[in-house]
Amino acid sequence: MSQSEPAPKPAAAGASLLFLREAQIRLAQDMMFLAWRDFSASVDPVLEEAGLGRAHHRALHFIGRAPGLTVTDLLAVLCITKQSLARVLGSLTTRGYVSVSPGRQDRRQRLLRLTAAGEALERVLFERQRERLVAAYREAGGPAVEGFGRVLRAIMGKSALDWLGAAEAAALSERGRI
Repeated sequence: MSQSEPAPKPAAAGASLLFLREAQIRLAQDMMFLAWRDFSASVDPVLEEAGLGRAHHRALHFIGRAPGLTVTDLLAVLCITKQSLARVLGSLTTRGYVSVSPGRQDRRQRLLRLTAAGEALERVLFERQRERLVAAYREAGGPAVEGFGRVLRAIMGKSALDWLGAAEAAALSERGRI
């Protein structure tokens, strides 16, 4: 290569994966669906005992991750209808797992928090799924875990990435206080 020729550009991340065929992509899709099925099923007995379903679990998770979350923000993160969320929140509040209070500046806002019972239930659900994730992460190893995170982020849309960014910032802030 002469001095006048430009240096070759480094390969873009994932460039070596461009050989993926439809069959491989379909297999990845199968694995995502099956992994989600089994990951979700790991908490089904606990939810069933509490008379709750997977939508309740998702609501408990996100309310627990962001105490004071508004109903509007929960709607946005769950991407479900107002009617569906109303049913989920209705049963969670009736059973004493979630409390709803008005906003400080805007009294029309409804702020959501887990009650002590909600925190305890969410913790049990988390521990069940935590076991699966820890075992999988240990088996896969650090570079695979990092790659998995990159793949998941690349699949997510902007609103999911925005939520994740805020959650990561809150976690970093929380670690700084300890």
